[in-house]
Amino acid sequence: MQHFFLGPCSFRQIVSSFFFFTNFTTLSSFKTLNHSPLLHSLVSLSLTTNIQIYKNMFIRLISFLVLAGFYVGVGTGQPLVPALIIMGDSVVDAGNNNHRTIFIKANFPPYGRDFFAHNSTGRFSNGKLVIDFTAESLGFTSYPVAYLSQDANGTNLLTGANFASGASGFDDGTSLLYNAITLNQQLKNYKEYKIKVTNMVGRDRANEIFSGAIYLLSTGSSDFLQSYYINPILNRIFTPDRYSDRLMNFYSTFVQNLYNLGARRIGVTTLPPLGCLPAAITMFGGAGNNTCVERLNRDAVSFNTKLNNTSMYLTNKLPGLKLVVLDIYNPLLSMVMNPVANGFFESRRACCGTGTMETSFLCNARSVGTCSNATNYVFWDGFHPSEAANRVLAASLLVQGISLIS
Repeated sequence: MQHFFLGPCSFRQIVSSFFFFTNFTTLSSFKTLNHSPLLHSLVSLSLTTNIQIYKNMFIRLISFLVLAGFYVGVGTGQPLVPALIIMGDSVVDAGNNNHRTIFIKANFPPYGRDFFAHNSTGRFSNGKLVIDFTAESLGFTSYPVAYLSQDANGTNLLTGANFASGASGFDDGTSLLYNAITLNQQLKNYKEYKIKVTNMVGRDRANEIFSGAIYLLSTGSSDFLQSYYINPILNRIFTPDRYSDRLMNFYSTFVQNLYNLGARRIGVTTLPPLGCLPAAITMFGGAGNNTCVERLNRDAVSFNTKLNNTSMYLTNKLPGLKLVVLDIYNPLLSMVMNPVANGFFESRRACCGTGTMETSFLCNARSVGTCSNATNYVFWDGFHPSEAANRVLAASLLVQGISLIS
């Protein structure tokens, strides 16, 4: 990727200015701040304009920097945070499932065909994941290594690690169905990781890394699509609402355990619009249906509301915790419902194969019908966004997660 430089205006200055505008209702104090000429020019447009205009201006500016491929921490070569820790499912798995006996894998073509050197690393996409764009935007020069990979050693671990596993969920029972790495096991692997880092840099420096790191959790879709909706026993025992409550208990316990291990900056993604995933439309939409399955989307919205409420409770309960819910539901829904306006051509069918169901081993080099240009598609396979969609999502999540950087 090409590196860009913002001259006298660093991304850190932009972030601090964003917070200034977010937390103050007047511009009277701006004159006292030592900002770059670029930021002064933004303000000089009109000192009497409503503050919301400036908030929107900075949001657009930050999003533009991500979409244009700008590196941040510009001029210093330093990331905005010491490390990036990833946990969750296939949306953020960078290759941990490669090293397990499991059907849910992506370490073969055409996965990764648009990644560096056209390499299928185990990422469930044609190219980069949201977390890859996030790492770039935070100023890292490499991505968090998959913890089970041969690269997870030495100084590679000092800037973070990826513990995610495709087909895992909030409920360990979901993970066990597919032999994925449960969230509890991901936590155990993280404890082992902490010991390795501490042995390398000493306890004081290690604690600075752990407390300053950003922790990203993305999971939950498998709990519904690959467990609850297809399991008649769960369907009898739980309504969707009660099942969400069950998952919230697991989520709450996970966050508190992670907090007790030193995490202070945690971002958790919402569920996507489950009913709009191509595979979900095929499985649950009925014969001939080509539109989002509304009941699945309603379940996702209900879950996301609970996620926000539970996260607010945890933030108030745990001193010093920054816990941000990152909305992927609405940005992805916007791409699905208005593909052309978001720069896409196709949002109902995925790129791989027929675009209606294929994922993991069903999406392979012999899959008939795979598109030649995935940038036109919101979805790469039946469950996962394309690299182009991941880029758009990453820009949105960066803006939403600004408070984790401050």
